[in-house]
Amino acid sequence: MVCLNDGQEALWQARNRYLPGPMIDILDFLHVTPRLWKAAPIFHGEGSAAAEAFVRERCLRVLQGGIVGVIRGFREMATKRGLTGAKKKAVTQVCAYLENNRARMRYDEYLAAGYPIASGVIEGACRHLVKDRMERAGMHWTPEGAQAMLDVRSVHVDGAWENYQQYRIARETQELYPHHYLVAGPKYQLAC
Repeated sequence: MVCLNDGQEALWQARNRYLPGPMIDILDFLHVTPRLWKAAPIFHGEGSAAAEAFVRERCLRVLQGGIVGVIRGFREMATKRGLTGAKKKAVTQVCAYLENNRARMRYDEYLAAGYPIASGVIEGACRHLVKDRMERAGMHWTPEGAQAMLDVRSVHVDGAWENYQQYRIARETQELYPHHYLVAGPKYQLAC
C-alpha cells in the first residue's frame, strides 16, 4: 500500500493512527518543488534564467534519488556565501523540510516501481467524484446520505451502472422471493 501525502506532520501522524501497518510513504513531489524555488533566489537573481536552471537541476537530482546531495549542497552554498539573517533562515527551513521528509523522497525507487509521486490526479478525481456532485447549491448531507450518494456516484463514474443494476435486481429478487425458481415453470411458446 502507498500513502502519498504532503509534508505536514499531522497528516503523517493521522496515517499512522488510521492506517497502521506496512506502507510506502511518499512525499508529494509538488510539495518539494516550492522549497527548491524558495532557495533559488537566495543563490541566483529572482526570476533569472540561472534560478530556473538551478531549480531544474535540483528537481532532476531529487527525482534521481539524490536528496541527500541536494541538502548538503544547499548547506555548503549557504556556508560558502556566508549567508545571514533572513536568507540563512530560509535555507535552514528548506533544508529542515527536505531532511525531515528525506525517507519519503526515494523518487527513483518509486518511479521504477510505478508508484505515483504527485497527488494532482488523485485530487482531480476526488473533485470530479465528490465535490462536483456533493457541493451543489442548497445541498445538505448527513454522513450516511453522503456515503450512499458517493457509493452510487462511483459506480456511475466507473461506467458500471448497468452491471450494478443487474446485480441489485438479482440480489433483491433472491432476497424477496427466495423460492421463485419453484414457480418459474416451463416456458410455453404461443402459436400465432
